[in-house]
Amino acid sequence: MITDIVPDQVVAVDTFEDHEAELFPEEEELIAKSVDKRRREFTTGRHLARTALGRLGIPPAPLLPGPRREPSWPAGVVGSITHCKGYRAAAVGRSAAMWTIGIDAEPNEPTPDGVLEAIALPPELAMVRGLRAAGDAVCWDRLLFSAKETVYKAWFPLARTWLGFEDAEVTVDPDDGTFTARILIEAPVVDGVPLDGFTGRWLAREGFVVTAIAVPALTT
Repeated sequence: MITDIVPDQVVAVDTFEDHEAELFPEEEELIAKSVDKRRREFTTGRHLARTALGRLGIPPAPLLPGPRREPSWPAGVVGSITHCKGYRAAAVGRSAAMWTIGIDAEPNEPTPDGVLEAIALPPELAMVRGLRAAGDAVCWDRLLFSAKETVYKAWFPLARTWLGFEDAEVTVDPDDGTFTARILIEAPVVDGVPLDGFTGRWLAREGFVVTAIAVPALTT
């Protein structure tokens, strides 16, 4: 599914089931005491990421977490990994072609009680109410949550600072499968460009909602 919402410069791999795969010793150490669920999602996510990297011609290497648990990619690569119950995906691209990538997947089910109110700004709450009134094939609260997760995953590798749910306002277009995010805090300047927003794509299918932001590399 992720492949349908990322550009051709991005290599995406996904699965609806877990894979048995060998981890590097450094990775195995990270999950040595983890419960089975965490081991399976971590192992499958790394397997998918290395499969995607291999399609870029990059040999297997440990993918260790950074300061915010984000994957540390090989030099010259940007990417993102996501997992939820029943679905895992990874997307990577060469930094010469892509500035940043963020992906997220969630079950197409309502968020638990209180979650929407905790993550949504007043305009977003109004948007979700309006979208719900127009149709219920998509759980719009869950899509909003996913989009905000994707915004953070695209933001952090560039800004290297925290971005809370309240720090970005997301607007979803229900007709063309896109969303925009406006950054509400002071925008850092990255590579000479103010990091003040993103445009992404979304898809609801097979019982999941998936979101992606893939920003092409800046040209001079």
